[in-house]
Amino acid sequence: MNAFFRATSLAFSLFFSLGASAAAYDDIMASARLGDKQGVVTLLNRGMDVDTSDIEGNTLLMIAARAGYLELVEFFIAMGAKLDARNRHGDCALSLAALEGHFAVAQRLVEAGARVNSEGWPPLVYAALKGHAQMVDYLLLHGANVDAASENGITALMMAARGGHLSIVQRLVAVRADIRLKTDRDKTALDWALENRHTHVAEFLERQTLETPDQEPETGDREPDDENQTSAPE
Repeated sequence: MNAFFRATSLAFSLFFSLGASAAAYDDIMASARLGDKQGVVTLLNRGMDVDTSDIEGNTLLMIAARAGYLELVEFFIAMGAKLDARNRHGDCALSLAALEGHFAVAQRLVEAGARVNSEGWPPLVYAALKGHAQMVDYLLLHGANVDAASENGITALMMAARGGHLSIVQRLVAVRADIRLKTDRDKTALDWALENRHTHVAEFLERQTLETPDQEPETGDREPDDENQTSAPE
């Protein structure tokens, strides 16, 4: 009988422990999304991991970086959060800060040692996609590879052309971005500009193409099925 009661007590203890852990997880994720530093601190002090992530693989640092919560980002850095962790889409904290144009957050991440040339979706590609000129200049100044590409071959120049960001296109070309690079579906920066009816960008790229006739085209690895094509975030 005593053994039965001990087993029952253990089962109840385990049940309540799991319930408490689930509640703590929900609370810390909510606190990070709201920028509630005190809530995060309280839960970390109770044993939660600073690299806790959501179902998409977004860590607390990524969530704070994308939202632009500089104070929270600095706190996570001080707590030893993994700077270059990636979510299931290939994004890191710096990429997400670059995507949303949170310059101070991106600057702090770089100062802390985050990789400017990360795998997945490079920060420069995201900055160019959204037309964040200051971010583009900063990343280039700190060693970003101008031709860094996503896994399906999308470069910063292509995304700047897609968005019609002529000044960024010109900036990237000025630092020798390869205008003939292609995605795994054979699309160049010029193709992106034409498809999105950015004639001013297309005309500029066409002139650059005529001026560099001997440059050899490069292609990414082809995917056998269009369903495998990765799309840039809107």
